Amino acid sequence: MQDWVAISLYLFPLLLIVVIYSWRHRKQHQISLSVKTETISSGLTEPASLHPLIDPQKCIGCGACVSACPENEVLGLINHKAELIAPSHCIGHGACNVACPEGAITLVFGTEKRGVDIPELNAEFETSVKGIYIAGELGGMGLIRNAIEQSKQAMTAIKKNCLKGSVTQAEVLDTVIIGAGPAGISASLYAIEHNISYQTIEQDSLGGTVAHFPRSKVVMTAPVSLPMVGKVKFTETSKEALLEFWQSIEKKHQLNINYHERMDAIEKQDDIFCVKTTKGTYLTRSVLLTIGRRGTPRKIGVPGEEQSKVSYRLIDPQQYRGQCVLVVGGGDSALEAALSIADVEGTQVTLSYRGEAFNRAKPKNRNRVEVAHAAGKLEALLQSNVMQIDACQVQIAIGDKLRTFDNDRVIVCAGGVLPTGLLKSIGIEVTTKHGTE
Repeated sequence: MQDWVAISLYLFPLLLIVVIYSWRHRKQHQISLSVKTETISSGLTEPASLHPLIDPQKCIGCGACVSACPENEVLGLINHKAELIAPSHCIGHGACNVACPEGAITLVFGTEKRGVDIPELNAEFETSVKGIYIAGELGGMGLIRNAIEQSKQAMTAIKKNCLKGSVTQAEVLDTVIIGAGPAGISASLYAIEHNISYQTIEQDSLGGTVAHFPRSKVVMTAPVSLPMVGKVKFTETSKEALLEFWQSIEKKHQLNINYHERMDAIEKQDDIFCVKTTKGTYLTRSVLLTIGRRGTPRKIGVPGEEQSKVSYRLIDPQQYRGQCVLVVGGGDSALEAALSIADVEGTQVTLSYRGEAFNRAKPKNRNRVEVAHAAGKLEALLQSNVMQIDACQVQIAIGDKLRTFDNDRVIVCAGGVLPTGLLKSIGIEVTTKHGTE
């Protein structure tokens, strides 16, 4: 009898552990399956860039990769195996690859269905065109820390090559940095620190891709070392705080950045590059591209689009208080912009999309739009096309009818034109990756 009591004292805790373990795994399975189902129904099954490829034969279902991912609900456990359950949310941290104890994860670009264009780069991040370098998201690595480290390595190579170059004209810059995101800021700081003559140009505003995140979105970074600044210990911060940090650096170190200037072409003349922009021309020994993958905002191509009241991203919904606003697009960015503006007192919001449904958006955003539309907070127009933008009105075709709406501002959320064509026109070799490293 005493033996059975002793055995029970040992078996009961063991049984309790097994029950709790099974319950947790069953719960994780249900949550992950729900997210995966929602992802498939939304059509958001293709990752944008670098992402994990999981070998189910090697995966032991420990969940280390799930816990390591900073983005939440990108990876999940289904039937005791890790799966990529929300591919479109993956931004290539690579923490899952490091955390996996069995080597079951490989980081790859693209998929069988959707290829990703990646420029060919050497160990110094130089392209196939000698003297042109790429750092950051355009090269396939979208993390802030990666962008900063890559730009420093590229600038180290630029410094070395400039010193041994044959061109000595005073009017020729050592480098032109295109883009003022994290990589461009880091490169500009490096140039100042090492007495490299440079000019940074930015088609939009300071911060690059970070500036286009929704208001208060959390930006995950790891500690990095910036030239002239030292170690930056941000591990989790808001978009606003990070942009404020960049602005303080720009002011303190007087970075030489020209804003609202877009690069149109790069031509090589002997050992000198001629960088042509919307505002002028620069002669330079080298070029560092840090422009990201969003490229140039895609326009809708209608009369009146050139007006200053038309923009291509939402920064602060409060600036539209008391105004009539048209949002064009059917993705999450368009729906979230329309919803956030509709919450501002006194606004009248119209959401126009050419498709039959908002299939590219997440279900929760689609549901929120339906609720807001039913409540009269915004007007959602499907199968509609903007025909003309006037000073105080817009004309929208809905089916075979043309309607006129009062309008103060227009926000076009139609994505961006990827710079692949630009790279190829310069002569940079680009490889399309279909689920390969």
